[in-house]
Amino acid sequence: MKRRAILFFLLFLLQMGSVPTLAAEPTVAAQGAALIDGKTGRLLWGKNADVPLAMASTTKIMTAILVLEQASLTEVVTVSKNAAQQPKVHMSLQEGEQWQAGALLSAMLLRSYNDAAVALAEQVSGDVPKFCAEMTKKAKEIGARDTVFGSPNGLDSHLTAEQHHSTAYDMALIGAYALENETFREIIAQQEIHVSDLTGKHPCSVTNADRFLQEYSGALGIKTGYTNRAGHCFVGAAERDGVRLVSAVLGSGWGDAGKQKKWTDTKALMDYGFAAYAAVPLPAMEDRPLLIKIKGSAEESVPLDYTALPETLLMPKENAAALTAQLDLPQELEAPVQLGQTVGTVRILSGETQLGEYEVRAAADAEKMDFGTAFGLLWDALTGCEN
Repeated sequence: MKRRAILFFLLFLLQMGSVPTLAAEPTVAAQGAALIDGKTGRLLWGKNADVPLAMASTTKIMTAILVLEQASLTEVVTVSKNAAQQPKVHMSLQEGEQWQAGALLSAMLLRSYNDAAVALAEQVSGDVPKFCAEMTKKAKEIGARDTVFGSPNGLDSHLTAEQHHSTAYDMALIGAYALENETFREIIAQQEIHVSDLTGKHPCSVTNADRFLQEYSGALGIKTGYTNRAGHCFVGAAERDGVRLVSAVLGSGWGDAGKQKKWTDTKALMDYGFAAYAAVPLPAMEDRPLLIKIKGSAEESVPLDYTALPETLLMPKENAAALTAQLDLPQELEAPVQLGQTVGTVRILSGETQLGEYEVRAAADAEKMDFGTAFGLLWDALTGCEN
């Protein structure tokens, strides 16, 4: 009798919405998959998320990052023989043609043109091998754990798996980093563009190959990919109610079935993420110090920069406990101190589980005091003089 009463009570609560329902785990066909918090990079769900795999044309996300950070979109790119000879998918660039970098970049991101990727790589670094080395270096700076680029366009038939690979987690992280660039976001959101070389003799209409952008509420887009080795791949992003999710699926399948699976895999990850997680505000930390004392400098203190902390963190909806913050900061620093220098950390916890650790930085310089300055300050103190 007691058990029946409890059961009826729970059913009543469920109808009233008082008992949280757990979001169903996603089912994906991909060989590797990852869903991350797009604002912090924290892994929310994964399947072989750290297993190295081929990533096909999702490679071009990193190519775009380097172009956006190292080139001007108005600079002129002269197409080389190597770029013009790239296999499909291509925009039929001809050796000697001149294009603005921005036109090639947009065409590459929307339609995955291989010749545009090589032309841009050669423009930025002089040749493809140097550009790929910079791609790999940048991936490590972003936080990628096991990513090596041997191609700026993702074509991999001439490369070993060791020479060109990534992981689902790394590609999601790279996608999240790219989304921080406003120009990147604007480009991938376009449905169709019309570009041409500088003479106007090679016009090109480019439609976006990203179906996810049209078919999913809150979709931001990002990048498709396919090679015989990689299968169908996609790095996607969506945002709703302040929650930004980034996913990556590598090897969702081959043929028409695999082409469709990359979309259903991505939607399954996103559906799970939005159903399972909510954005929870970080603690206010109203009593945090705004200055830190400096020893051995004419500056008595420098201001502190807490902007590395996100405004919110994603928490499971069924366990959205209040967050706590632990500040690790010394009482004083020894000069010299440089603007942007990491001087402490803030750990964000839910109960005893650490969700993230964020840097506290110096917001100004504090040079080390030389003998002359020190003597002058001592003299002023002894004589009561002030400068």
